[in-house]
Amino acid sequence: MQPHPNVQAVQRALDDAGARDSSGGASQVRLLPAAVHTAAAAAAALGVDVGAIANSLIFDADDAPLLVLTSGAHRVDVAGLAASIGVTRLRRATPEFVKQHTGQVIGGVAPVGHPRPLRTLVDTALQGYDEVWAAGGVPQAVFPTTYAELLRITAGTPVEVA
Repeated sequence: MQPHPNVQAVQRALDDAGARDSSGGASQVRLLPAAVHTAAAAAAALGVDVGAIANSLIFDADDAPLLVLTSGAHRVDVAGLAASIGVTRLRRATPEFVKQHTGQVIGGVAPVGHPRPLRTLVDTALQGYDEVWAAGGVPQAVFPTTYAELLRITAGTPVEVA
């Protein structure tokens, strides 16, 4: 069976970037037996700490998409983040806005594989984990990586989000 087109797009982006997992091997999207729509569910399915899950959150930042990759153990301080990045309005994006800018649905948004590159911020708390897990384009797909690789493959900016 052929993987979902979003999973294929994410794997292609990982391959094109030469993405590596924590052991130095090529980062590969994996399909879980069931969808995992939350960091807690993903952590339970993978047997890892919830903080090692890189949540992909899309925000509407003055009408432009902003991807925030945050540790599953954190909530984004929206007001503080808006002030730190110099936007006047920062709010969680609607499902339609997310789909329009990522081609993916909430619960499966990956850090890569979007129609166009997105401005990306990466939670510095993720550097406390040797291995980080991110969504792979659909709610049951994930891939292993590292904090340094997330920064590199997304051209992300490190920030404190909580």
